[in-house]
Amino acid sequence: MKFLVTGGAGFIGSAFIRLLLGDPDASRRVVNLDKLTYAGNLENLATIAGDSRYRFVHGDICDAALVNALVAEEKPDVIVNVAAESHVDRSILSPAPVFETNLRGTFTLLEAARTHQTPRYLQVSTDEVYGSIDPPHEADENYPLRASSPYSASKAGADLLALSYFVTYKMPVSVTRASNNYGPYHFPEKLIPLMISNAMEDKPLPIYGDGQQIRDWLYVDDHARAILAVIERGRAGEIYNIGGSRALPNLDVVRKILAAVGKPESLMQTVKDRPGHDRRYALSSEKLMRETGWTARVAFEDGLRATIEWYRSNTAWTAHVKSGEYQKYYQSNYGGRAV
Repeated sequence: MKFLVTGGAGFIGSAFIRLLLGDPDASRRVVNLDKLTYAGNLENLATIAGDSRYRFVHGDICDAALVNALVAEEKPDVIVNVAAESHVDRSILSPAPVFETNLRGTFTLLEAARTHQTPRYLQVSTDEVYGSIDPPHEADENYPLRASSPYSASKAGADLLALSYFVTYKMPVSVTRASNNYGPYHFPEKLIPLMISNAMEDKPLPIYGDGQQIRDWLYVDDHARAILAVIERGRAGEIYNIGGSRALPNLDVVRKILAAVGKPESLMQTVKDRPGHDRRYALSSEKLMRETGWTARVAFEDGLRATIEWYRSNTAWTAHVKSGEYQKYYQSNYGGRAV
């Protein structure tokens, strides 16, 4: 089976590719199309870089000529679109890139898949399209879309576009929506890797508002297995939620990290909350589990412990990705938020 994975050098994409090629006996070929923006890092794929079943192509999913040529050449059995501008804070600071990549890029891929009659297309999305959900409710796949940020709005639009190709053109499209991911190789702008990195360096840990925003946590390898389960056993035209079934306030997560790395809670620093910050995300994964047999295997405490150990053992990776552009972003986002 041949996979075209877009954004495969990013956090989730690289975990999915490592899963696909982790079995030396699996009859699979993977083509990775990645623009290598700030969060794309080929070091994430160092373990499979020399695999004869793997090909890397440096390029932009918005480049229609490149995408069409690649799909025509490789004739993938499935396109898995993981490429995205994925950070809410960055989308607030500069909204244009999320709509360019997340919407135009999705359109470009769908058109190539339609032109070349790709047998399967999977759009990887996020629980953020549902917006903030009041307890005790959980979003199933029919829950209304209530995007709160430019990022989540762009992802909701891409989801609807992908599903429209199933209705209009009968393309075999599916959509997955996952809760907050964490794990090794995570770019340190998201909550868990940022807090681990700053704590290890004895730097302040910026906490938005009161820190009581609730997120459901999903280990990235469990997410990768869920994507594969949908490709192998999911139905075309359907949406599948992927949750980790472990919802915690951000403040609790930060405290667990500080305790695990042996640092004081005095490192926590309250900063002004970001605009439109959703209070609570909550997903039901019942449909995915019922139809594919997938379940999350990694308990949060085990996953967090493994993640912290990975960052402890890979300080050079962290130092590399936090140089240059990252410093400018960090100052832009947190520099004026002190309270």
